[in-house]
Amino acid sequence: MNRFLPGILAMAAIVVASNILVQFPIGNWLTWGALSYPFAFLVTDVMNRVYGAAAARRVVLAGFAVGVICSLIAAGLDKTTLRIAIGSGSAFLCAQMLDVAVFDALRNRRWWVAPLGSTLVGSAVDTSLFFFIAFAATLPADGNTGWANEMVPLLGTGAVLPLWVSLGMADWLMKIGLAILALVPFRIIIRNFLRVYQEN
Repeated sequence: MNRFLPGILAMAAIVVASNILVQFPIGNWLTWGALSYPFAFLVTDVMNRVYGAAAARRVVLAGFAVGVICSLIAAGLDKTTLRIAIGSGSAFLCAQMLDVAVFDALRNRRWWVAPLGSTLVGSAVDTSLFFFIAFAATLPADGNTGWANEMVPLLGTGAVLPLWVSLGMADWLMKIGLAILALVPFRIIIRNFLRVYQEN
C-alpha cells in the first residue's frame, strides 16, 4: 500500500483542487477546475504503467472517496446541487475505471498509445456523463441548474443549443489538449521510475 501512496495523494490533491477551482470561471466557457482535473488521468495512467491496473483502480477509488467527501462539504455550504454532485461522482468513477481498462488493453503498443488513447476515451465519457447528469433538461430540475439550459450559440458562434452543451464542449476540448501535453510528463515520470527500478 505504501508504494501506492504517492499516487493516492496526487489523485486526492487533484480532486480537492478541482472541486475548489471549479468555482472560478475563465471566460465564458471554462473554469480553473477544467485545467486541474484532467491531470487525474495522468495519475491513473502512471499508476497503471508502473504498478498495473489493480493499483490504478485503488487510486481511482481513493480519488472517488475524496470526491464524495468534497461534494458533501460543498452541498453543506450550498456550493453545489445534488445533480451536480451525482454527475461529478458518476463521471469520475466511470471515466477513470474506463481509462484503466483501455490503458490495460493498449499497454503493449507504443509508449504513447495507451496513455493518449485511454485518456481520450475516458475524458469523452467523463464530459458526456457529467454535463448530461448535472444539467440536461431531460432529467428532473435540481436547485440552480436551470440556467444551464439557456439557448445560446455553440461556443458563441455555432448552432443554438443549451448552454451546458457549450460548457461541455469547451471542457472536452481542454481535456484533449491537456491529454496531448500530459504525454511529456508521463514519459518523464515513467523513465524516472524505470531508472530507479534498474538501480535497485
